[in-house]
Amino acid sequence: MSHPSLDVTMAEGPHIWTYVSVQDYNKTAENAIVIGHANYSQPLCEKGLVYEQQESMLHDFARSYAQYHGYVSAVVCTFGIIANIANIITLKHKNMRSSINFILTWLAVADLGTMLSYLPVSVHFYILKDPILDVLKTRNMHWIRFLQFHSSFTIVCHTVAIWLTIVLAIFRFLYMHYPSDGPRLCSMKRAQATVALVYILPAIVCLPNYLVNGVKRFCDTRELLVTSGNKTHPHASMLNVTSFIYGVDNSELAERYHVIAEINYWLQAVLVKLIPCLVLTILTVLLILIIHKANQRRARLMSEGRRDESERHRETNRTTTMLLLVVMLFLITELPQGIMTILNSIIPNFFQSVYNPLGDIMDTVALLNNSINFVLYCTMSKQFRDTFISIFFAWCPERRKPGWLKLKVVRATLNGHSTTDNTGMSYV
Repeated sequence: MSHPSLDVTMAEGPHIWTYVSVQDYNKTAENAIVIGHANYSQPLCEKGLVYEQQESMLHDFARSYAQYHGYVSAVVCTFGIIANIANIITLKHKNMRSSINFILTWLAVADLGTMLSYLPVSVHFYILKDPILDVLKTRNMHWIRFLQFHSSFTIVCHTVAIWLTIVLAIFRFLYMHYPSDGPRLCSMKRAQATVALVYILPAIVCLPNYLVNGVKRFCDTRELLVTSGNKTHPHASMLNVTSFIYGVDNSELAERYHVIAEINYWLQAVLVKLIPCLVLTILTVLLILIIHKANQRRARLMSEGRRDESERHRETNRTTTMLLLVVMLFLITELPQGIMTILNSIIPNFFQSVYNPLGDIMDTVALLNNSINFVLYCTMSKQFRDTFISIFFAWCPERRKPGWLKLKVVRATLNGHSTTDNTGMSYV
């Protein structure tokens, strides 16, 4: 890790001022470096202290991964933004109109919102981070206001995405389990009403989260040794350097009324983590059973020689399998967080020692989940793939099979009667 140096001009000429801690300077003057970070937990404008923090291996891993997290997140978010925009445009095409695709469209909107909010955070707070500051700290008030907005906005988007995935699984289960009543139970009007409800309720449920997050200003006061000159005749003096650092912390309202923080924790734990994980697990099992029965039915149709009907079942099963993968990816992403949420409530200091150091890794997994749906749709849905190509590659020359050539309309005589190719094309 590099340490900041300041070029200054003095009466006797240019020198390099190197900021070092008093403790480390006492150990060795030539190789002194800043150790630790200022104690940001001190009250506003009280003197911070330079200290060396003892950390666990998990904290060391978190600190090492944080150096790469910004770049990984930026790449994933850039791909996810493009992919989700493509999802929205393709799924809204008239050829794709259905209740399931309507839910998938608004799922892409929620994922897009998360990506759009996370990308600038990953750039400013990770890639362009001040090396002296801790992660998610900045000297710019505007950026910390954006981070405050981001922390609430992404929770709402993520909650919407989770519950839309649950709705998606329920709709597909009803459609498959009740073939006669499925189209009525999973109508477009029901899908529209359900999506509207899913978007409105999380914004209300997350209201306590808006109240508990506040902006805190910390004084970073360091007692530093300033050295100048050369190694033979060094000059040293003590200098107190004070700067303001901003971070997101508990609001004054949350510190005054602890019950708000408690309500927010349990709402997030129950409605965003535990219940969705339980419901997704149940729905995953049900969809697997539905697919298994559908495969048995298709095999029976094939054995009876009903090939056309069997092919229709094959396409239906393929769509159900694709939606099952969407649900399972969400379950894989959310289940570990749900388990750790339970452990937070029963193991002292679990949040600080385990959950918090894994925060960047869990964010990366969630971002990957938000961006992978486009790949699933393209690989498993011919209708989506064809519609996507027709929209985004309409400018390409029409592809033809080798050896075939489009010609003008021709006439032919068959048994004394003149005939014309109905397609207007003849092939040679």
